[in-house]
Amino acid sequence: MKLLAAFLSSFIILHSSFAAEQRPNIILIYTDDHGHADLGIYGVMKDVKTPHLDALARSGVVATNGYSTAPQCVPSRGGLMTGKFQGRFNLDNNGSALDGFNKETTIATRLQNAGYVTAQFGKWHLGPQNEITRHGFRHVFSQHGGQKFAANITLDGKDRPMSDLPPTEYHLDGCSKAAASIIERYKDQPFFLYVAYRGPHTPLDAPQSYMDRFPGEMPERRRAALAMLSAIDDGVGLITSTLKKHNLTEKTLIFFIGDNGAPLKIHKIDSPLIGDAGGWDGSLNTPLNGEKGMLAEGGMSTPFLIAWPGTIPGGQTYEQPVTALDVAATAAATNKIEVKPGDLDGVNLLPHLTGENKAAPHDALYWRWMAQSAIRKGNWKLLRGGEREYLYDLATDREEKHNLAAKHPEIATRLRTKLKTWADGLNPAGMALGPMAATWNDYFDHYLEGKTIANVPGKAAKGEEEAGIQGWLARNGTLSVKDGTLLLTSDKGKQAPFITRSQLKLKGPLTASLTIKTNTPGAGSIAWRMDSDKDFLPANRVAFKISAESDWQTHEVQLPTHGKVIHLRVHLPSGSIEIRQLELRDAAGKPVLSLKP
Repeated sequence: MKLLAAFLSSFIILHSSFAAEQRPNIILIYTDDHGHADLGIYGVMKDVKTPHLDALARSGVVATNGYSTAPQCVPSRGGLMTGKFQGRFNLDNNGSALDGFNKETTIATRLQNAGYVTAQFGKWHLGPQNEITRHGFRHVFSQHGGQKFAANITLDGKDRPMSDLPPTEYHLDGCSKAAASIIERYKDQPFFLYVAYRGPHTPLDAPQSYMDRFPGEMPERRRAALAMLSAIDDGVGLITSTLKKHNLTEKTLIFFIGDNGAPLKIHKIDSPLIGDAGGWDGSLNTPLNGEKGMLAEGGMSTPFLIAWPGTIPGGQTYEQPVTALDVAATAAATNKIEVKPGDLDGVNLLPHLTGENKAAPHDALYWRWMAQSAIRKGNWKLLRGGEREYLYDLATDREEKHNLAAKHPEIATRLRTKLKTWADGLNPAGMALGPMAATWNDYFDHYLEGKTIANVPGKAAKGEEEAGIQGWLARNGTLSVKDGTLLLTSDKGKQAPFITRSQLKLKGPLTASLTIKTNTPGAGSIAWRMDSDKDFLPANRVAFKISAESDWQTHEVQLPTHGKVIHLRVHLPSGSIEIRQLELRDAAGKPVLSLKP
């Protein structure tokens, strides 16, 4: 009997040890421009309905101080995928080249090498969709709108050659169904799913069936955002129910994170849903201050949930600061994947969430984006924007309303020194990459200085029209008519100017002809946005060289775009540039858009 008891005891110990060694499935759900307020579990807004996400939160952890790595899409995704702060490989903003990212090892690659089946769904935004597999994803279903998208699986999870696939479902629903199909297919193997919903990011395109869930008086943009979030919530419910169906709930680690705060455009104008893809997305950051494009809390602190029932105790509210960089580090540590020193900037959160480690996961969190940088150490946060500097005690002022820099100069100095040391190790080095652009100066004035901003930066105020010439507007400069020619003059101390025109419907391919005169040489470029794009993509930009000449010079620029162009930007060097003509012609050589004095 003693021998039998000893055997059974040994068996139980070995079985428990084996179970503890089992590698969890990992699901990373990423939302787009999703404001901090918009989860039902947070109890901030009464109109939001997210029952499945609320259930996920109750089964795990609500990280109330969870942060993204940037207040903008591309860099935040680059940091998330690599687990390394994106400023280390020169991916600082949406316009950055992807050369550095392409050399990095993603968490998908690490997990794939460890034997995981890996799959990506939805928005990628880190290069061509048909090249997603080079970053560690075996399966791809990159639907992020109503247009064709790259995929090497069907909606029901079956293999197909990588090519464009026409949508048969609303994009948020399609991603959810494809993800559930992959769970069904690989229920007996460890899998890593990256479900990147393009919602509630504009264009706000929820079907009427989702809109009807939110009757009553409210801004239409708010209704549309709630509808898109409801579709996402349904998708999370489908994913979690599929896990439950196959007894995978306690074998699956789930992260739910937003990529950055909601874009409010200061005034939250309820502009038409169609025709203003760059307006307020209807989501809210309440009660946090600031919005997308700012390192203020409203731009950086996003919905952040973590669940692994049976391993991480449920019903937790975790208040220590954590970051999206921690996803890769946690996944690697859970699978005992060897990582070279300096390869990951996050930490393994599991010991902190299980209670094994009571200390804060991070000594400090750091950020840099364009002309802004910030550090949070404990409850103290130092935020810089150009030459401006703010110090906040987030323990008593999470809304960042009271700048304590003058009251506590010694704390500001200590944090600034740490921030500078960290920023000097980035590529390129420095706490700022240039001066503050006019837009962000306005945002800082409004949110952090309490000044009244009459217009939304870059948009017309309600009922008014922004000054322009023939529909073209100047940014970082002024556009005027002088002596029979157009004159673009850059603003002193700001980034190079550009002229822009939106609300277009131009069928590509296009040829741009630009005749100018300038004494300032430099780089010019033309960028465009398609009706399927929510932002200007790095790939949709053609550069050309401008020489300093006393005579007129004409540049013919081919725009290899197919589909419908809705927004154009013409970037020119700083200084003063005379413009005699800008003309765009279609494939038949017919002029379709022009700018003349």
